[in-house]
Parts: sequence; C-alpha cells; structure tokens
Amino acid sequence: MRIVPHSCAVYGVDLGKTTFHIAGADQHGRPTLRIKLRRDVLLQFFATASPARVGMEACPGAHWLARKLIALGHDVKLIAAQFVKPYLKSNKNDTLDAEAIAEAVTRPTMRFVPA
Repeated sequence: MRIVPHSCAVYGVDLGKTTFHIAGADQHGRPTLRIKLRRDVLLQFFATASPARVGMEACPGAHWLARKLIALGHDVKLIAAQFVKPYLKSNKNDTLDAEAIAEAVTRPTMRFVPA
C-alpha cells in the first residue's frame, strides 16, 4: 500500500483491533480526509504526514499510540469517550466517530486526559 502524505491541521483517529479510521480536517475545520488503515500501516502514515494535532479516545492502546505519535512530532490529545459523543452527527460508525473526535479536539474548552 502506498501512503500519501496529507497536510491536515487536525486528525481524528478511531482505534480498532485491526483497522483504524482516520478523519482529517484543515485549519478551518473542513473535512479533507477519510481513510481506513491497517495496524501495520498506521505509524507509516503519520511518519509521512506533516506535524498536526491528533485526537483519540482515551484507552490503553491510545496511550501507547500517543507516545509513538509524540515521538514523530505530532501534538496528541486524548479525550474521554463521553466528551466525544455530543459531536457525533448521526448513527454510530467508525468513520463518523473519527470525524467527531477530530471536531472535539479543536474545541477550546475541551478537557483532555493526560498522555
């Protein structure tokens, strides 16, 4: 799989067991990217992407991934799941979860979990 770097200002990552859904937005909050990646390709994708804010729902796997992404130069924010739910626009699915995370991480009064 060829990984194409994107220039998004914000990424929302919905974590899964084998696949990860990523939603990207520009600096104005407009969605610019929706992609599904396998576990083995995720870090390669973020290694080629320009440094950006990356949001994820807090869980043990998110803490591990946050440390890896911080080492790559990204600004990682972990959010408790109950704070992401109000930003979900429709029925729950992985792509919409990633978009909700990307939107929630941009809010100035959002409370984050320490990484």
